[in-house]
Amino acid sequence: MRVSVIGCGHLGIPHAAAMAELGHDVIGVDVDQAKVDRLNAGECPIYEIGLPELLARHTQSGRLRFTTDIREAADFAELHFIAVGTPIDADGCSYDTAQVFGAIRQLAPHLDRACTIVGKSTVTVGTTTQITALAQRLAPAGDQVDIVWNPEFLREGHAVEDTLRPDRLIAGVSTTEGEKAIRAVYAGIVDAGVPIYVTDPQTAELAKGAANTFLGLKISYINAVADMCEAADGDISQIVDILGIDPRIGAEGMRPGIGYGGGCLPKDVRAFTASARQLGAAQAATLLRAAEEINENRTAVACALITRALGKRPIKGARITVWGAAFKPGTNDVRESPALALSQALQQAGAAVIVHDPQAVPTAMVRNPELDYSDDLAASLDGADLIVLATEWPEYRQADPHALVDRPATALLVDCRTTLDPDPWRSAGWTVHQLGRPGK
Repeated sequence: MRVSVIGCGHLGIPHAAAMAELGHDVIGVDVDQAKVDRLNAGECPIYEIGLPELLARHTQSGRLRFTTDIREAADFAELHFIAVGTPIDADGCSYDTAQVFGAIRQLAPHLDRACTIVGKSTVTVGTTTQITALAQRLAPAGDQVDIVWNPEFLREGHAVEDTLRPDRLIAGVSTTEGEKAIRAVYAGIVDAGVPIYVTDPQTAELAKGAANTFLGLKISYINAVADMCEAADGDISQIVDILGIDPRIGAEGMRPGIGYGGGCLPKDVRAFTASARQLGAAQAATLLRAAEEINENRTAVACALITRALGKRPIKGARITVWGAAFKPGTNDVRESPALALSQALQQAGAAVIVHDPQAVPTAMVRNPELDYSDDLAASLDGADLIVLATEWPEYRQADPHALVDRPATALLVDCRTTLDPDPWRSAGWTVHQLGRPGK
């Protein structure tokens, strides 16, 4: 098929490259000319595993190209993916869908033949109905323009894998033509056995928020239990194993830490909570807000653990190395990063903070220029009074504790992601503290 992807960010770039990998001819649209030039040169402006290779392969083959001209996309494509951002609105709760409606206003006047618009962005329930009315009013093709809502379930750091081999597809459709189009564009994925759920648009819109919010609830729940373990001197890692063996619960997503972050999960929980209030589901809103409050308190919990680890030494004046800037491993995205929030809190408490990350130092420096950074894992430890593991990159799990033990002033490590096996580190001479686990 001839496909356009409107919006080339953390969602749009992997999606465009993956559509080319599936055999479609793809044109990506973005307002940033410098970004478009880089993409056409096969250069990837974001870090995602496997994405640079995929992008280079299909820009070189001619199957994938990028433009700032939305008319060019309208003339070229028979199916248009909308992958623009929906940040949290000024009210701090609901989605700001200005970019979605803006994309429709720019695209629709150029649609003079039957086509399908497929929304990927996360939106408030009811948005598809509004967009359908707007697109069909502005498009010369009128009601020959179909709108399908096809929410993404990408995990940053796994965006290519999750696009090409998702665990499910959801299509919120209003017409048989829209269903045919979505089945055609994803034929290679569906034929490989991936289930597709065809629903009405409002169910599709709610499904994305429900999925991310449940994940937020699960993360906040295990963090709350970790706090109980901290108070009772219990071991949260063993509790996770015990809970995870139950197939109704499962261990995935239950690693205790300093909370969820990124460009999707926090805003999706906030917006789903706001939707619950607007729909009059007060008890649902109360439950969801409790999960938010637990997540918002994780920086304070981590600071308290760091304070206990330092003992009589105050945070003020301490040299602290923070391992991690990205909100999760596998990406250079630092939006709402718990690691950077913790780094800021430590600096504001008077610590001299230096941050290391295998991929996210450049993006972190733009967002938090007041912090100091290091590109060298070992050198980042030099002279440190305490090391904080704040993003669970494999580089930290695989680090040699014996080779590093003499670099800091004090071999003191606080694992705020409960990701390390502490025994090899302790055997090498380190003192290790972990959230919700007793010290040894």
